[in-house]
Amino acid sequence: MKLLLVEDDQPLATALQQAFVRENYAVDVADNGASADQLLSTETYDLLVLDLGLPQMDGQDVLRKLRARGDRLPVIILTARSGLDHKIVGLDLGADDYMTKPFELSELLARVRANLRRGANQTKPTIDHGRIKYDTVAKRVYVDDQELSLRAKELGVLETLLRSVGRVLSKQQLAQHLYSFDDNSSDNAIEIYIHRLRKQLPKDSFHLRTVRGIGYLLEPPE
Repeated sequence: MKLLLVEDDQPLATALQQAFVRENYAVDVADNGASADQLLSTETYDLLVLDLGLPQMDGQDVLRKLRARGDRLPVIILTARSGLDHKIVGLDLGADDYMTKPFELSELLARVRANLRRGANQTKPTIDHGRIKYDTVAKRVYVDDQELSLRAKELGVLETLLRSVGRVLSKQQLAQHLYSFDDNSSDNAIEIYIHRLRKQLPKDSFHLRTVRGIGYLLEPPE
């Protein structure tokens, strides 16, 4: 799962980024509204944590433009604006949740999990692919109802492939779903995750073809 954190308070942004990484999320951070709007227009995220009092573009405008593009990305507003009117405006603009500062980190993490679950349920909570079943909410994968033990990055690659059956994905596209901008990623790392998945998943369901010079194609199960 990849989050975008938009917060102009540098110490707070750093602390939150570290907390999200400990929870195995990839995190990009923007410190102003214009950068956030640009990232939201060009990158793919699973959830947005958004401050309102931002330089260059107010958080309300970031949210307004996001929803105007038809993007249903789950959004948690995290702001010092505690008045009821601000909360009503934020929710009316399309925010899914609203928290005021100061806050408890444990509550924010719980709300992130809850909104990610809701976002997954709006699409498809379970993906069936032949003998493979992937629970997108619990982040667990089963083969014939037997759970496999996969690492977080391997699960991320698998989920991305399962959501893109029949479409070729480059190593760069796979990496975008696994890493934040500050992470050091490499084509070799993606190749290792692919190798591990091929070893653990049944060959009669996991028809993953290497398209030379382009990337990987997960074909529909027979």
